Amino acid sequence: MPKAKTRYVCQNCGYVSATYLGRCPNCGGWNTLVEEVETATVAVAHRQTAAPTTTSTGDRVRPQHMNTVSVQKETRVKTSLDELNRVLGGGVVPGSLILIGGDPGIGKSTLLLQVSGQLADHGKVLYVSGEESASQIKMRADRLGVGDSGMYLYPETDMPSIQQAIDDMHPDYVVIDSVQTMNVPDMNSAVGSVGQIREVTAELMRIAKTNTITIFIVGHVTKEGAIAGPKILEHMVDTVLYFEGDMHHTFRILRSVKNRFGPTNEIGIFEMHQTGLEEVANPSELFLDERLAGASGSAVVVSMEGTRPILVEIQALMTPTQYGNAKRTSSGIDHNRVSLLIAVLEKRANLMLQNQDAYLKATGGVRLDEPAIDLAIAMAIASSYRDTEIPPTDCFVGEIGLTGEVRRVNRIEDRIKEAAKLGFKRIYVPKNNLQGWTSHAKIEVVGVSSIAEALTRVFN
Repeated sequence: MPKAKTRYVCQNCGYVSATYLGRCPNCGGWNTLVEEVETATVAVAHRQTAAPTTTSTGDRVRPQHMNTVSVQKETRVKTSLDELNRVLGGGVVPGSLILIGGDPGIGKSTLLLQVSGQLADHGKVLYVSGEESASQIKMRADRLGVGDSGMYLYPETDMPSIQQAIDDMHPDYVVIDSVQTMNVPDMNSAVGSVGQIREVTAELMRIAKTNTITIFIVGHVTKEGAIAGPKILEHMVDTVLYFEGDMHHTFRILRSVKNRFGPTNEIGIFEMHQTGLEEVANPSELFLDERLAGASGSAVVVSMEGTRPILVEIQALMTPTQYGNAKRTSSGIDHNRVSLLIAVLEKRANLMLQNQDAYLKATGGVRLDEPAIDLAIAMAIASSYRDTEIPPTDCFVGEIGLTGEVRRVNRIEDRIKEAAKLGFKRIYVPKNNLQGWTSHAKIEVVGVSSIAEALTRVFN
């Protein structure tokens, strides 16, 4: 019998070291190397790579000429949650592997339990839980109104047992909650380690593709917000969804960061209630519902989240600094973007902001990161600095360059239509976006070429 060898594997990036290191040389993480036994892991990997890939009918996969490959129309199964269907690109694709990550307590299990109850009308659903007992899941399902949906519950963490249950039941949909709790007995590494997660995901992918079973996987996240485990986990699956939100608010955002069957960066917005998650049909109206009339430092931006335009209020508070260096704080907006725009306002618009503390926030708990929000941020800063209100029926779209120019953005027609639908009377857009544009009957479209021109039009 060969002597077992010990190695240390980084739980963030999978780096392997012969000795323990306090800091991973590859990813720079501290205290991320965990001791694992090497011999059993090699045997499992060898055994998996030796097995040939087969189709759902049991035939061995062989090379095919491109012209002989038949293409069938992509079928999708729609759930009762239209927000989820949009994020997935139109519905659930049979045989896909979907990974959902998010902070603890954000509602990942609640979302998947609701979806499982809805999918039970379209096929057989197996809900595998490594964190709760069957009675606990049943109590939560009754509270969510899906207790009588007919899904199957299986509290288990042993992967061979789960695979045997799938072979016996032949379900159409499987939910794994969560992948970090699943265990491959042949591996001597700890549950939740890089090796275990990699082997579990590879086995689930094989099951999904060979049997055309849709599998949902719940993934824990690290303190930095990334899904725990090796990065290859996100490369292996078909779709990666992040469930975001503030624990102090009831709103939740489901964001697609990878999707082989639809657009990326698409979002769906939900509201958490006692009876589960309810979708928000008009998020723009929700984000603007509590605007304070007559307040300075507020500007509305029409931002594109995937294929959907949403209106979000950006708030800024400028106060004289009490110390030598001015403070810059932002929530929901990139800190570096705020610093850059303040510098542009100082240089190109002659606003003395170097002795002003700046506090900026995108309301509603949403995070904005597209370039088109620059103009609204700059106008909110100028409004707070001058203590002058921006007309409540005005909104802004545009990217700002370092020379102070307002640059064109994409999908300007969709943004203008969304603003007009919500009752805004005027929208400021880059002048270059107006080429070939016909006037809109319900809203005045104003083209600006520089930040100085925009400030003059709004405040004079």
